[in-house]
Amino acid sequence: MLPAVQNSMLYSKTSIAMKHTLFITGGAGYVGAMLVDQFARRDDVEKIITLDKEPETSLTLNSSQKDKIIYLQKNTSDEGWEDEVKKYNPDVVVHTAWQIRHMYHNEATEWKWNIDGTDRVFDFAFSHPTVKKLIHFSTVASYGAFADNTIDHFYKEEEGFRESGYLYAEEKRISELHLEERYKNAQEKGWQGQVFIVRPAAITGPRGRYDRIRFGLQSALSGNLHGGFAYRIVTLLTSFVPVTSKWLRQYIHEDDVCDIVALFSFNDLEGSYEVFNISPPGDVVLGKDMAEAVGKRTLPIYPWMARVAFFFFWHITRGKIPTSPGSWRGYSYPIAVDGSKLTKQYGYVYKYPSKEAFVKNEGRYKVSL
Repeated sequence: MLPAVQNSMLYSKTSIAMKHTLFITGGAGYVGAMLVDQFARRDDVEKIITLDKEPETSLTLNSSQKDKIIYLQKNTSDEGWEDEVKKYNPDVVVHTAWQIRHMYHNEATEWKWNIDGTDRVFDFAFSHPTVKKLIHFSTVASYGAFADNTIDHFYKEEEGFRESGYLYAEEKRISELHLEERYKNAQEKGWQGQVFIVRPAAITGPRGRYDRIRFGLQSALSGNLHGGFAYRIVTLLTSFVPVTSKWLRQYIHEDDVCDIVALFSFNDLEGSYEVFNISPPGDVVLGKDMAEAVGKRTLPIYPWMARVAFFFFWHITRGKIPTSPGSWRGYSYPIAVDGSKLTKQYGYVYKYPSKEAFVKNEGRYKVSL
């Protein structure tokens, strides 16, 4: 069982007399639940309304600050949640809700949940004068994993996104286009709030690794998948760590993610429409580093091998193993980003380098092993 948060949130600089009400989507998700859990502990937070299509998790259900939390089990694409939320006059909206796993042969529903649902969140924020800040979670995956990418090039925010065949990356790219358009329209109508977009590297930490074991790259290679036949096959196939010549990952610690959102939510910052890669400086995690971390040897492969394997497991398991179309590219070609803009603009100093975030059992949700 995870302990309570071990240290108070940073950036608690606003006056306690100023009480904030937040609307956080994705309250049952990995990031959303942590934000609700930690922000509810702040003296300058009066109420948090959180929404998710899934049932509330124990992290917030058993919170010592439960009286501050209002949980709505609804999808962002559902009708009517806006009327419930607006009663509380939130001044900060944080959008983390997303159907990340590609829904096998059900792309229309996924689009409705992700794009239409996200548009509703944007429209809510821009149509209510009490909302002063909108924070939207995007992804570095939308820079695009292509064969001409190099391990030495670190994408900066101004380089923009590229179209790819990976649905998750495409939906996030499109959602940013919709956000920019809606923001410009809202400005013309007099909305004077701020928008902050975060494009995180892979998020990890003790809670992500131990409390929320889910089918992801780190879980698969670490042998933490438990369940049916398909998972046992993947565990067998990853007795070595298959890596392509350009394989790399960047990781950001869950504590850094929460503190960055706190920085945006509770401080008077300059800027109007700000976009940030959030990824710590320093070395990236290469294939050999991944293998060393999980105690295995590397197995060099070519990108076409990854593509064939991903295609096979996607269809033979009908999407249960999430090797969706286009996702093989992220396993074959690098996307490295420069996360220094956040430090240069607002002075944020990352607490955990990428390699430490990936392997160390440290932070607010440190687990007693």
